[in-house]
Amino acid sequence: MADELTKGLEGVLAAESELSSIDGDAGRLIYRGYDIEDLAAEASFEEVLFLLWRGHLPTRDELDEFTAAMADERTIDDAVEETIRSLAAADEEPMAAMRTAVSMLSATDGDADAPADDREAARRKARRIVAKTPTILAAYDRVRQGESPIDPDPDLGLAANFLYMLTGEEPDEVAAETFDQALILHADHGLNASTFTAMVVGSTMADMYAAVTAGVGALSGPLHGGANQDVMEVMFEIDESDLDPREWVQRATDEGRRIPGFGHRVYNVKDPRAKILQVRSEELAANGDDTWCEITTTIEDYLSEEKGLVEKGIAPNVDFYSGSVYYQLGIPIDMYTPIFAMSRTGGWTAHVLEYQADNRLIRPRGRYIGPEEREYVPIDER
Repeated sequence: MADELTKGLEGVLAAESELSSIDGDAGRLIYRGYDIEDLAAEASFEEVLFLLWRGHLPTRDELDEFTAAMADERTIDDAVEETIRSLAAADEEPMAAMRTAVSMLSATDGDADAPADDREAARRKARRIVAKTPTILAAYDRVRQGESPIDPDPDLGLAANFLYMLTGEEPDEVAAETFDQALILHADHGLNASTFTAMVVGSTMADMYAAVTAGVGALSGPLHGGANQDVMEVMFEIDESDLDPREWVQRATDEGRRIPGFGHRVYNVKDPRAKILQVRSEELAANGDDTWCEITTTIEDYLSEEKGLVEKGIAPNVDFYSGSVYYQLGIPIDMYTPIFAMSRTGGWTAHVLEYQADNRLIRPRGRYIGPEEREYVPIDER
C-alpha cells in the first residue's frame, strides 16, 4: 500500500463512473456523454433523471411513463407532514428539516424491507425520494410562514410543480423553464463531497434513504453548499450601500474580503453552468428587476478585468449566478441549498445505484501518528 498522504483525497482516484465527467481546464461538463449545454437547452429535468438512472435518453413513450410514475409519487404521508410542522414550529434550519424528513420517508415505503441487492426496489426508492423532496421543501417553507401546504399538481413537471407548491401560483413559462434548467445543471457533478458521502454509505449496502440522508448532511456544510446564499447576501449589502457595485467590490477586495461565487475545486475557467444561468438571469431581468443581474455582471467584469482572477484560474462558479436566479424566481434565500440538494438527489441516487451494481465496501486507510507505546496506569495511581 502507498504511504503517501493526500489530505482531502484531492486527486485520488476512488471509483469509476459513467455518469458525469468534468474538464476543469476547458470548462466542460457532460452527463453520460451529453454536453451540459445541450441538455440544459433541449431536455427536461425528468429526461436527465432518466438518463442518469437508465443510461440513455428516453423515447417519448418512455418519458411519458417515467414522468407519470414520478408524478404519482409526489404526495407525502400525513406523518411526514406532521413532522414538517413540528420542525417548522421549532424554527429548524431548512437543510436540517430536509435531512429529517427524507430519512422519515422510509417509514412508509413499501419497499423498505426489500433485500439490499434488489436493484429495482432501489430504483423505486430513488424515484420516490426525488419525487417527494420538492413536496417536503415546499411544505416546510409554507408552514413556517403560517400557510397551508399545497398538494402537488400531477399535470405539472417537477420544476413547475415545485414553484407552484411553494408560491401557490402556477409559474409562467420563463420561470418554469429557468428552474428546470437550474435543476438539470445541479443534478450531478462527479465525486464531490456529498456524492462521495452517499456512495460510502451505499457501499455498506445500506438503503437509499440512508445514503441520501447522508448526502444531505454533507451538503449542509458551508464548505460544500450555501455559496449561492452567500452571493445574495453580498448583493444585498451592495444594494443597501451608497456605493457603485464596482467601487464596493474594489473596497472589499482591498480589505481582503473574499467574494463568494468565485473559484472552484475543479474548474480553472468559468463554470459552464454559470454561463447558462447568466443568460437566464439576463432573461429574467428583462422581464422585471435588473438590479441583481447588473450587480453580478459588474462584479464579474471588475474581478476579471481589474483583478485578473480568471487568468489566475479563479472564475465564476455556478453559485455566482444561481443565487440571483433563485431570488428572481421568488425563492427564499435560506432555501437555496435545499434546492441544490433537491436536484442533486438525482445524482446521489444514480451514483449509489451504479456503485452498488459492482459493490466493494469503501474502506480507506488512515495513518496513525499518536504515541507508539504507553504503559497503562490504574486509575487510583494517576
